[in-house]
Amino acid sequence: MITKLTIRSFKSLESVEVALGHVNVFVGANGSGKSNLLEALGVLSAAAAGRVDDEALMRRGVRPGLPNLYKSAFPGRQPLHIFFGAENDKSLYEVSLFNPSSDPRPTWRYHTENWKCDGEAIVGRSHRMEPKPNPEAGLAALRAVERKPGDPALALLDLLRDYAIYEPNTPTMRGIAPESQPREPVGLSGGGLPGAVLALLRAGRDNDKRVGAGPASAMLFSPSAATSRHVIRFVDRFMAEGRNVLSGTDASEGALYVLFAAVLALDERAPGLLAIDDADHGLNPRLARRLVKQLCDWLLSSPKPRQMLLTTHNPLVLDGLPLQDDRVRLFTVARTSTGRTVVSRVVIDDSLLAKAKQEGALSRLWLMGHLGGVPNV
Repeated sequence: MITKLTIRSFKSLESVEVALGHVNVFVGANGSGKSNLLEALGVLSAAAAGRVDDEALMRRGVRPGLPNLYKSAFPGRQPLHIFFGAENDKSLYEVSLFNPSSDPRPTWRYHTENWKCDGEAIVGRSHRMEPKPNPEAGLAALRAVERKPGDPALALLDLLRDYAIYEPNTPTMRGIAPESQPREPVGLSGGGLPGAVLALLRAGRDNDKRVGAGPASAMLFSPSAATSRHVIRFVDRFMAEGRNVLSGTDASEGALYVLFAAVLALDERAPGLLAIDDADHGLNPRLARRLVKQLCDWLLSSPKPRQMLLTTHNPLVLDGLPLQDDRVRLFTVARTSTGRTVVSRVVIDDSLLAKAKQEGALSRLWLMGHLGGVPNV
């Protein structure tokens, strides 16, 4: 698990350090830098895999951009490099990248790269190295090939390399629109959801007979509806038997989002480090609160350790977080008067709990501005 993430000179993140837990929820105004934080981790993931270009970034859910848009552009001296670092209790991986605005290349170039484990320097790269290695290829990815399976030095690097940002959308989950970034067990936009749900059912992770998946040939569709090999199947408990089976094209989008989140939390093929951007999209407030509570239960009790980052705009999500458990962490994200993004952890102490009880809920404290990260509208 990553315990600390460091970012410098990336978009609005001029200098940010975040101490992460197992479940990390980021709240804040639109444009405050929440997605930038997730994407910074995506760039670091690509660097750990050995190449940073549009293809590698898009595979991880990062929006491709020009170098002069990736680098912080606040008034004053402009940065030459962007810096990313991650560490756990044993290892550290950090990298600085550059791509001159005057001569942009398809692939970002490595300026420095460091990989350490238990005090051992596995990779130490600088622009002064002789002979100079290929600036477009990561040395850590090359050295990783030489490490034996189970080597503790690989744990951090493997976790980073498999990272992805998920941002599901309804047409893709319904099977109406194609998946642009397929990944196991489900695409970054939700493509392949029927197959992933079917795999969960076969693994015995859910015995609710009202939800399932099956062959598209066994379902009725409108002639204009695009279908995949398998489709989501819902049973409406209020409708008459024989006319109460719905497909994913007819079901509520909220139901699809819940299934998508369940797959990422429960399927063993899901990445060990992942993010869901705009996690409450398509959900009514009470369902969002219940879902995030269930996500925490699933993730914290999972036999396979999994670390998740979530962004949200829904206040009630806060009320579903078991924040007395230090593995679950809440952060507010805001921009200063000069536009720099600031990420602050909300520490749950007796004083804050008493205030939340007085106001009725933690969500009300956020809306009232006591936690920070509230839009000024």
